[in-house]
Amino acid sequence: MTHLAPPPSTLRLLGAGLVLMLAGANAMAANQPCSGRKGGIAGCDGDLFLCNDGSISASKQRCSASRFGNSARPAPLGGQGRADSCACGTGAFCTGPRGGVYCLTPAGKKSYPRH
Repeated sequence: MTHLAPPPSTLRLLGAGLVLMLAGANAMAANQPCSGRKGGIAGCDGDLFLCNDGSISASKQRCSASRFGNSARPAPLGGQGRADSCACGTGAFCTGPRGGVYCLTPAGKKSYPRH
């Protein structure tokens, strides 16, 4: 019984197809809001994506609550004065002394939305 190897052109075509599939998968993963260390999408804060780490995504895409069910909003930061008024997920933002607009994550870090 003899095994016939596929022609080289078929192998090249299969190899090229595999490379394209892998490249497409990487490109799709990199273009998701709240990807990587942000931990995925928790919900929407208006048109902005609220990430699982409590920050706002810099994505240019618009978030719709119907896409993710109810809008997930973290509990406001307690006992930190003005932090209650601009916690990420509440829909409110603070303005810094030089005009930067931000919200505060549950960890107390500033998250700046894309304009």
